[in-house]
Amino acid sequence: MRLGELATLVEVSTVRRLGPPPEPSRRTDASARRCGILAHMTPPPIPPGEEPLIGDGVTPGIVRVGDTVRRPARPFTATIHAYLAHLRAAGFRDAPEPLGYDDQGREVLSFVPGDVPREPLPAWTAGEEVLVALARLIRRLHDAAEGWQPPPDAVWGGAPGAAVAVPSGDKALIVGHRDYCPGNVVFRDGLPAALIDFDLAKPTTRVTDIANALYYWAPLTDPVDRRPAFATLDVPRRVALFAGAYGMSTRQRQALMPAAKAMVARFHTTMRAAARTDPVHARFWEEGAKDLLPRAHAWIRDSAIEITTRLLD
Repeated sequence: MRLGELATLVEVSTVRRLGPPPEPSRRTDASARRCGILAHMTPPPIPPGEEPLIGDGVTPGIVRVGDTVRRPARPFTATIHAYLAHLRAAGFRDAPEPLGYDDQGREVLSFVPGDVPREPLPAWTAGEEVLVALARLIRRLHDAAEGWQPPPDAVWGGAPGAAVAVPSGDKALIVGHRDYCPGNVVFRDGLPAALIDFDLAKPTTRVTDIANALYYWAPLTDPVDRRPAFATLDVPRRVALFAGAYGMSTRQRQALMPAAKAMVARFHTTMRAAARTDPVHARFWEEGAKDLLPRAHAWIRDSAIEITTRLLD
């Protein structure tokens, strides 16, 4: 999966990737890359008329066919298709459109045009205008998701070997994206314009989903683990800027840092469980997740008062 559940699983459809040009025939797409972590697999043979979208990921078999993306169907695919269909019906069109299945049993999604930043992230991706646009995009997603009831037989995605916990009752306010790493944000004209890879979507709170976005984009990580473009940023200012652009209430602002702390603790538990059962996650764990996530948790704990104070100013 990735560094954010190291933190999170992927899905895209991009016209091109920002940064140095990719090697021929290497494109970024759905569940095909792991944000901030490189993994290499030999893809299966691709039939004529299908363009492989392999990127830097670990999931083979993702291809573009015309204006569609074909991906292996998984147990949660039908649930995510129902969610994506609801979003479109509610007016949110900045996500892939579910188009059913092809004659090989693969899920079919619309191709989402735009640019997806690649590592190392360009300096401009740390611009405040990017953060503001992302906050407004996520607000529109959340508003469109409000009130959707998942089907009774809903199945949700997660890391191998890790339990998929789903909040219930008053806490399950919306189905959120839950994986806003840079590889899942499509840019147009230099600003976030669409979201891809809804594999980890499931019932959550707005605040926890916002914390996921800020984990990557504020970022809510120890300075030693930040990408160069984000290393010296004023994180409390950026969190407050995001909150203002999203329109967070006072209650949501007060709840944000406790939610972020709990979220990163879950990331660590999830990655540790996945590393015990899956060789890819075992490599992620040894290559940094086992140390990065505790550092992030400690940094959030130590910075919570300063960030919350800025949020409430």
